Amino acid sequence: MEILWLIGALLAVATVTLILLGVRRVRLIRMGGINVALRTHVDNPRGWHLGVARYHGDEFTWYRALSLRNGPNRIIQRDGFEIDDRREPEAQELYGVPNGAVILRCRAELDPARSKRAFGGPDTVVEIAMSPDALTGFLSWLESAPPGRRLPYAS
Repeated sequence: MEILWLIGALLAVATVTLILLGVRRVRLIRMGGINVALRTHVDNPRGWHLGVARYHGDEFTWYRALSLRNGPNRIIQRDGFEIDDRREPEAQELYGVPNGAVILRCRAELDPARSKRAFGGPDTVVEIAMSPDALTGFLSWLESAPPGRRLPYAS
């Protein structure tokens, strides 16, 4: 009888966790989020993480898909962001990026004070994969810096 109770409790916890993940994802998408995969270790083809990204003022905030964390997992400032290259995903990367995605290799200055898991120094290389429609909006946001700001190169 105790085993049945334990199995029931585990199933209840798993169900609640899945519901919370679903609610979080729907909330982020409704708040203007886009499906984006991010990779911080560019030499590892299996390092893609799916998530939802938002433009919030001068910040590109990224939320990992399978995380219950309330805040963003990565924060990238617009004025510290440069696109180095654009490419199509390779065969071994197709599993971890959105369908029809375009991959951008970028140099980013991350905000360690606001990003719990900030990585690297001032010129950290990251790769971002997004759909062509999301890419159009992303490039528009990136190039729309207010007057007097350094405009990053967008390929």
